[in-house]
Amino acid sequence: MESKEKSSALLEMYGGLWGGLIPLLVLIAVLVWLSVAGMGGTQAFWAGGWLAIVAGLLLAKNKTEFCETVMRGLGDKNGIVIVTAWLFAGVFGKLMVAGGLVEGLLWFGLKTGARGAIFTFLAFIAACLFSMGTGTSTGTVLSLIPVLYPAGVYLGANPAMLAAGILSGAAFGDNLAPVSDTTIVSAYTQEATMRDVVRSRFPLAVSAAAISGVILLIFGGGGNVANLPELTAKIDPRGLLMLVSFAIVVGAALAGRHILESLIWGNISAAFFGVIIGKIQLATIFHIPAKRGMSTGLIEDGISGVVGAIIFALLVLAVTQILVESGVMESILRWAEKTIARTVKQAELSIIIVTILASIPIAANAPAELLVGPSFVKPIGERFNLAPARRANLMDCSVCTIFFTMPWHICVIVWYGALVSAAQSFNIPLPSIWAAMTNPYTWALLAVLLFSVFTGWNRKFADHNNAVAPSSIKA
Repeated sequence: MESKEKSSALLEMYGGLWGGLIPLLVLIAVLVWLSVAGMGGTQAFWAGGWLAIVAGLLLAKNKTEFCETVMRGLGDKNGIVIVTAWLFAGVFGKLMVAGGLVEGLLWFGLKTGARGAIFTFLAFIAACLFSMGTGTSTGTVLSLIPVLYPAGVYLGANPAMLAAGILSGAAFGDNLAPVSDTTIVSAYTQEATMRDVVRSRFPLAVSAAAISGVILLIFGGGGNVANLPELTAKIDPRGLLMLVSFAIVVGAALAGRHILESLIWGNISAAFFGVIIGKIQLATIFHIPAKRGMSTGLIEDGISGVVGAIIFALLVLAVTQILVESGVMESILRWAEKTIARTVKQAELSIIIVTILASIPIAANAPAELLVGPSFVKPIGERFNLAPARRANLMDCSVCTIFFTMPWHICVIVWYGALVSAAQSFNIPLPSIWAAMTNPYTWALLAVLLFSVFTGWNRKFADHNNAVAPSSIKA
């Protein structure tokens, strides 16, 4: 009981709220500096997180309480769940590559003509389906980038748009999937039923996905198609059997299985099918290395491939906790309350703006919803008689916009780490981490959301009798 009270107490910083904000500013400054210098990457970004925490300690009035704040951030439940899923998603990606899925996709591309922008579009659709089934954006990019990115680059896709297209698909599922943590949190905090939330959010998400698909079809090509002899040497239709493992993960998640269990079944099936078609030997999955320090196989390779992203994500979660406990996030909410909306449009716009502002400095978007959902979105929405599902949709769509463009956010961190690994493995071009800013789903969803607010499309009011009647509310 004492620990709960202590964790909710304000962490006092020299400089007040600015002191609480400085660790984040230090982190962002290092990220931008390294990225502009062309040296960005998850491991390179470790220094930014380390320096941010050090800066916070120097500014904290109570050093012991600051250290406990950092530890609470590192032990954040949402972060640990995500990190655990990464470990198995990382191995899944390695098994899919070793099983020949890249070669199978290349064969498919050559036989069907799915090259350039067409392949970019299909990669986006694949990411949408995977993220819808699993509910995890980070698991989607970790599982799909190792196979879709190199295959697409070989087939003439624009590297930056292909990477952004996969990230877009990951954001789509995070926004809409019933098993997504953001969908669950948005429905729970607004006391809405999952059925109403998903049904009413579907038109918003699908409209944004359709716009994204058109953008990717227009700008997703223009890359260099590899020479035909080079491609022919790499193709192997047997690798397409690995798609069954993909279907197993999605199917298990849709059946209500935990994402960790779904990924484990995917790992087992991928290893099985890889062995069956002769692409994987049991010894390549795990073996005693000839020398100390050498890899023990695909399991170690898959885990080591996500270590950089995991460490950086933990550092970012610690910085996020400093923001929350120093009162920075609470001050944002208080500022919003002082500018309470007077019309339905203003109320909905305030929900969007406050939610986006809360999601920008926080590494994971579900915690941002937990922060603003009960304290701001629910009371504002109830005041204007907005239906619970409408409130949930405004909030959930908002945390799936700008969030998926910022390089310090967990999904973008993992996305870029996977790109770096794929680019190095296949010796192909690597876009900048700022390519996340071109994520078409992010901007399309924001446009659809604003269109909905200003036109009233998809807006629903609650039907209870103790709130302001819709007819008496100014639009």
